Amino acid sequence: MNTNLFSIREQEIFNILKKIKDCNFVLIGGYAVNAYALPRFSIDCDIVVKDSAELSNISKILVSEGYRKNNPKGEFAYSGKFSRYEKIIEKNFSVSMDILIGDVSDRMTGAVFSAEWIFKHATDGHLNGKTIIEELQLKIIGIDALIAMKTISCRSTDIRDVFMMLPNAKDTSWIKSEINSRHDLNDRTAKILEKINSKQFKDGLSGVYGGIDQKLFDKHRKAVEKMKG
Repeated sequence: MNTNLFSIREQEIFNILKKIKDCNFVLIGGYAVNAYALPRFSIDCDIVVKDSAELSNISKILVSEGYRKNNPKGEFAYSGKFSRYEKIIEKNFSVSMDILIGDVSDRMTGAVFSAEWIFKHATDGHLNGKTIIEELQLKIIGIDALIAMKTISCRSTDIRDVFMMLPNAKDTSWIKSEINSRHDLNDRTAKILEKINSKQFKDGLSGVYGGIDQKLFDKHRKAVEKMKG
């Protein structure tokens, strides 16, 4: 996919976030990561709401802007209450908003992060574009809470995000405690270390960020190593 299409998608997501900015939601996922690390492309935008009433408020705006509900079939990273809204921009090219209601439940581990927990650990933050010159101020999950969530999920993109964010963490002891209360911290860190110590991982980072200096790479790896229990 060329950069122009990524830019179109990013502009659409920024536009819709501005449309719903007065609703009560917290930004999570890849776009939240962009508030704390080098911006990367993200296919969809993930937000959390507390209940179906707030979902309804956002849904009305999304539908008025050309989005249609289109929940995915088969396996998905999350379980529980979830709605996806998609907008077709060009042939075989769409933008999606994923809305999680009440909590975020990781399908693989069964770990649950309640919406109350997510809202409690959210902050009024700034989101900058990767391909567009634009900045948004909105409620974004805090970096430590986001690291905890992504460490537990431990998909390939999550591992990359944790790797990029960890040196900027505010309280690693709190992060480890939150992970341990839901899953085995050592299991998660071992999985992350196995991934980042592979040549494919560093090559993948270069593909996303255009090259990572070895000194910077080692700094990030040490931050991950310090997460071991």
